[in-house]
Amino acid sequence: MVDFNNIIDFFEQSNIPENMLKRGQLVLNNFLKPIKILFEQKNVPKEPWSDDQIEFLLEILSNMDTDKDSQASRVGEREARIASRLHLKMSAGFCHGVGRSGFLTAPQPKAPGGSIMYEITNYLARNFLKNFGLPNINKAIVVPLCTGMSLALSLGALKPDIHSNKTKILVPQIEHRSILKAFDLMGFTQKVVEGKVFGDAVRIPIEDIRASLDSECFSVISLTSFFPPREHDDIKEISKFAKDNNLVHIIINAYGVQSPEWMKLIRSAIDAGRVDVIIQSTDKNFLTPVGGAVIASPDEEVITKISQAYPGRASAAPVVNFLISMLSLGINGYLKLIEQQQKNRNLLEEKLREVASKVNERVLEIFNPVAVAVSLENLKKEKLDALGGALYNLRVTGPRVYHSGESGESVFGTCCKYYPTPYIVMNAAIGAREEDIFSAVERFEKAYKQVAS
Repeated sequence: MVDFNNIIDFFEQSNIPENMLKRGQLVLNNFLKPIKILFEQKNVPKEPWSDDQIEFLLEILSNMDTDKDSQASRVGEREARIASRLHLKMSAGFCHGVGRSGFLTAPQPKAPGGSIMYEITNYLARNFLKNFGLPNINKAIVVPLCTGMSLALSLGALKPDIHSNKTKILVPQIEHRSILKAFDLMGFTQKVVEGKVFGDAVRIPIEDIRASLDSECFSVISLTSFFPPREHDDIKEISKFAKDNNLVHIIINAYGVQSPEWMKLIRSAIDAGRVDVIIQSTDKNFLTPVGGAVIASPDEEVITKISQAYPGRASAAPVVNFLISMLSLGINGYLKLIEQQQKNRNLLEEKLREVASKVNERVLEIFNPVAVAVSLENLKKEKLDALGGALYNLRVTGPRVYHSGESGESVFGTCCKYYPTPYIVMNAAIGAREEDIFSAVERFEKAYKQVAS
């Protein structure tokens, strides 16, 4: 076996000068050092790795899996057989995936390397969340599921005994289809607590949540990140309420990791009462392709239950994508992204205020560390519909245009019975560039004037 840390020992009798060998060993050791530290400490690195280092790590681990064993006699129904070598690239070589049929985090006999990769990734997920606002969590796992499916999996794992009559979930009004479909998928009844308008903001008073409790409720949901005018929930008080009433409390922190303000809310909620699960998207927070989530908890047993509830093996691709982000960003790289996100959020509000004053509109006064909403009170309904299309044609992606309901009609997405002000929402989320903000606001002004004329 070649010891790469002492590879020059094999060339002591060669014609290559000793000083050259030592220089080469120094470069190689410098390349390998972060990998050694990762295995020893299992923490997110402070500084980013190079792509070459990440690829080397993934190749070494994936080559430990049995599908790379040229001498193996493979007679199982699932042997990571592939039709094209492109599959190796798409999965980073981890064709066996992760987990076993009855336990997501269980070691996979055919995938020693994949099992190591997944264990390291889950350590990094916990370490990362501890570094960025949640020092009081004890375990986290990366799952190959979107936020809504992660919610469904968590509810399924933590549901009451099958003979229990507790089938209701208290839901502070959350008008997002993926969240609502998670409840339907698991067959639970939602008991929605309506949002109310306070100035420009939509909030769900904790008093209304308390008043909605009945004997059939077993869980309560709360959220941090959402689209204006909906603000975050009073998560700390909900956690106390959950503890007092023995309710499973799941926090949907979809894109909240990027916000120190939202993370602080979760941290205080864990300390004050009961928090069972915190769910965050990998693509919205960690700049990965769509398809993964990080499920965290202050209770290790809760994560074990969720892991055991996952049916079947799982794709390694979303897990690998998260690992790549952790290594390519590092702690310092993510700190820089957060700093840029905060600057972009301030810039977005500043520029939208300038445009709003020109067209006799206003920035709505709503707390949201990522998004900004602007009124569209001077546009009629048909003009509002045209605005979205005009922005799309101007190649602006992501804005949301809402009109107010007619005669008290509810409009899905506003999270309340009636929101009186039509508006547009734009985000300055993590990873956005300053030039995105400038160009999007400039094109918004152009589109507004175009449809208003």
